[in-house]
Amino acid sequence: MISPLMPTYKRADLAFERGDGVWLQTSDGRRFLDFASGIATCSLGHAHPHLVESIRTQAGLVMHVSNLFRVPQAERLAERLVANTFADSVFFCNSGAEANEGMVKMARRAQMLAGHPERTDILCMDGAFHGRTLAMLAATGNPKYLEGYGETVSGFPHVPYNDIEAVRAAITPNTAAIMLEPIQGESGIKVASVEYLRALRALCDETGIFLALDEVQSGVGRTGYLFAHERAGITPDIMSSAKGLGGGFPIGAILAREGLAQGMTPGTHGTTFGGNPLACAAANAVLDVLLAPGFMEQIRARGTFLAGLLDKLMADRPGIFAQRRGLGLLVGLRCIPPVGDVQDAAQEAGLLCVTAGDNVLRLVPPLTVSEDECRQAVARLNQAIDSLKATNTPSPVLEPAP
Repeated sequence: MISPLMPTYKRADLAFERGDGVWLQTSDGRRFLDFASGIATCSLGHAHPHLVESIRTQAGLVMHVSNLFRVPQAERLAERLVANTFADSVFFCNSGAEANEGMVKMARRAQMLAGHPERTDILCMDGAFHGRTLAMLAATGNPKYLEGYGETVSGFPHVPYNDIEAVRAAITPNTAAIMLEPIQGESGIKVASVEYLRALRALCDETGIFLALDEVQSGVGRTGYLFAHERAGITPDIMSSAKGLGGGFPIGAILAREGLAQGMTPGTHGTTFGGNPLACAAANAVLDVLLAPGFMEQIRARGTFLAGLLDKLMADRPGIFAQRRGLGLLVGLRCIPPVGDVQDAAQEAGLLCVTAGDNVLRLVPPLTVSEDECRQAVARLNQAIDSLKATNTPSPVLEPAP
């Protein structure tokens, strides 16, 4: 008999009752160090006092009014995002997939209004992940995710990631935009090189197509920059954000230059829940912390510290991890044994992690993680290695890391 809760997830047999910072606790008192963060979403950790109080206060006033009326909390959030990014205007929605859908619509509409209605193709990257809606499954391009859902939505050709010549060769008169993640999360924490991002920006300027960045996972401080593309010194034309923006409360956003945003006149796009007072109060609380002086530098320092600990672990305990990837607090460890076995062993040692493609274990702690908590996480990985070695887990032969 099917369960009342539809079985679309393979869930661990853990139910958390409460959280505190980087820690989660089950109803029977077991405590876990959370380096999963709700899949890079709980940016301030659990029960952060300022976030909790902001949500509590707003919930006691008004949670939802619809976008038929002004929403001062959304206005303030948009102003802050515009002031701290490339964007001139922001649209709020509910999730990363919804933000990516809207981003595609805006790019196509802007091309049409500029006199190029034929420009509808969105050039995407192999290994992408842009969400689970029908169009974003096509943009993702993973056959496993597309199976059983009928004809694939057209207009999303793919090219290899980090290959500028492949991008150049794939551009046609029908190309509206290039869409990519600055760091591919789901496919294994693959980082776009600075040179590649700069070349893409130059190519878009040369051809009149838009650069659209999916920063749903890599943004909101995760890499030690407010958004990951900043490290390359470039700006996109349009960008999606979600996950950590609400610190665990659902919110998505599309940030755009004026040239794209001005075509989105009343009736061209919409959402019922997006940009409601409660979601925007949560996101404003997150920005209060992230935009405080020195906080981004602290994230970068924590990322460097954690990387050093992991590199030492890999050197001291060979045979489990083949490679470390990522930036800041978006970290991937390419495993030698099956990544699911490593994740299970880490969980037994009291450390929560997330798997990713390419046999990668993902470590995405809250951005508030301390050096001591980084040490504890690596100590628990060490315990996991002991467990794996004790059970003589067979190790598949990995292909050379790309």
